Amino acid sequence: MLKQLLCAGMLVAALASCNQKNGQVSRMPKQYSIEQLYNNLSVGAAGFNTGETKILINNNSTGIFNVYELTISDTQVHPLTSSAKESFFAVSYLPGSEKFIYSADRGGNENSHLYLKNKGDSTAKDLTPWSGSTNSFYEWSNDKKSMHISSNKRNPRFFDLWKLDTATWNATLLYQNDSAYDIAGISKSERYIGLTKNITTDKNELYLYDRLAKTMKRLSNDHEATWNVQAMEKNDSILYYTTTDGSEYSYLVKYNINSGKADKLYEDKWDVTGMNLSENEKYHTVFVNEDGKNKVLLFDHATNQPVPFPEVKDGDVQGVNISPSEKQLLLTVGSSTSPPNLYIYNMETKELKRLTSALNKEIDENDLAKAEIVRFKSFDGLEIPAIYYKPLQASKSNKVGALVWVHGGPGGQSRVGFSNSIQYLVNHGYAVLAVNNRGSSGYGKTFYKMDNKDHGNADLKDCVWGKKWLAEQDYIDTSAIGIYGGSYGGCMVLNALCSYPNEFKAGVDLFGVANWLRTLRSIPPYWESFRKALYEEMGDPNTADSIHLKQASPLYNYHKITKPLIVFQGSNDVRVLPVESDEIVAGVKKNGVPVEYVVYPDEGHGFVKKENQITTSQRTLVFLDKYLKSKEEKKPGKQ
Repeated sequence: MLKQLLCAGMLVAALASCNQKNGQVSRMPKQYSIEQLYNNLSVGAAGFNTGETKILINNNSTGIFNVYELTISDTQVHPLTSSAKESFFAVSYLPGSEKFIYSADRGGNENSHLYLKNKGDSTAKDLTPWSGSTNSFYEWSNDKKSMHISSNKRNPRFFDLWKLDTATWNATLLYQNDSAYDIAGISKSERYIGLTKNITTDKNELYLYDRLAKTMKRLSNDHEATWNVQAMEKNDSILYYTTTDGSEYSYLVKYNINSGKADKLYEDKWDVTGMNLSENEKYHTVFVNEDGKNKVLLFDHATNQPVPFPEVKDGDVQGVNISPSEKQLLLTVGSSTSPPNLYIYNMETKELKRLTSALNKEIDENDLAKAEIVRFKSFDGLEIPAIYYKPLQASKSNKVGALVWVHGGPGGQSRVGFSNSIQYLVNHGYAVLAVNNRGSSGYGKTFYKMDNKDHGNADLKDCVWGKKWLAEQDYIDTSAIGIYGGSYGGCMVLNALCSYPNEFKAGVDLFGVANWLRTLRSIPPYWESFRKALYEEMGDPNTADSIHLKQASPLYNYHKITKPLIVFQGSNDVRVLPVESDEIVAGVKKNGVPVEYVVYPDEGHGFVKKENQITTSQRTLVFLDKYLKSKEEKKPGKQ
């Protein structure tokens, strides 16, 4: 294999070298500005219009999410909203109409409302005008004359099931929820409602409520397992759910409501995470979380026989919307080197057509790093999975810095997929190891519960051992490894700097929990259905568990932080209150340690506005270049 030479100004530096592990040749990719990379499009699809000629979508092409209409024939996109302040997310067309529904909150406060708007109108109608409420679209009624929604307008702690008729938009209560259930499904006749109740994060209960007989039937058992409603057939006799009962991984069950018989319909060696029925029940889809990437299967519903599914090379199918006529599939497909794009597949002609171009045309996909699934041994020999991004320019003669990347949760999972922030850092010479530490979902229920009431200990050690794995790679600068995380991952960043001050050279914390006692006592009222389960996993702050929670809270150990830190926070965050970041920043400053603090007055838990995303990535790179790069790397002419 021929080696490539990179010319840096007048100096020719032979930076290319063979990667001994995979035979790839390192090379200096074209490096992109923050504006170029964030000029990618983030797009989401809601569904088809009546004639199935157009699709309701949202994208952030203006820097904030707005609603658009995409014409399938020519892929032209037409704006339907023009918000400059709040993000608007597409929900659905009003059946039989060109009117559409979208969802929006205010500044990330999570009090989402549903709005109805007609094309060309300057104003929209708030269909859920209840102050302080959080509202979500569930589905259309079988006759398409009503909309089912969940709302906590009656009681901030509980979500009830409501029906809004499209003639008057008056709300009728279908199910009053006074027992902290989660509404999981409703039959087309509106007779049956599927309900789940959290016991722990590893166990929940599944019930079927009969509105006609006013009876509640428990479908779950006393085993430690999870149960989740997936679909109900129109005949009111068949319910589909996934469960981990008797298995490490969730599988799909077909349950006969009349006889009470439950049959296993589909299982895999990974979690079955979803199943959807098409409008007239001609097809059903099954989603499998296969080692951090989706596997999607299509079946003839009557025979349960596989139907050929369109293949997109190197694509990860993240969503499937089967049109009401069941003649078209709307696919959302992404990869580690491209943001998700929309495709349309004609079931009759077998034609697959791409509808969007999400990656900025100025960017060559070959200059971005493909995600690789790796595994390493932790402190106790447990194998830990991770998603790895290696800079193309990294080699033994051109060592690069690195980041351990920690996902949110507890119980989240880093998956194969596109990330502007990761690709920006990797493109500029930082390897990223997204660790799925013990306690992460997707790897079996035993692995998932390994961190229960032990947070900040073994799960944190997994991240430290991830750092050790990075240090073993001969192209990594062992003195330039930092740690990055958001939310629960941000807490892990802070704890890493407290508990392992000599392991990581710098930390990047996005709205990380600093004080578990306060966070667990101040969770939003509408988390009531999840409160006890969260306490069971993390610990109850009102009991003796408070001792461990205090030990696991970085705020009480900030004096141990000796390495540079940058913190990002949204002022409207209701999950991790701004005071969490305020106090950790004030504490670290007392140590005389370099600390930077960026607060967004118009964001909540997670940053939605493109300008704030750009600032976050830009400030992060400047921070890493300042504190991770060696003096040798910073010399003029060095790449």
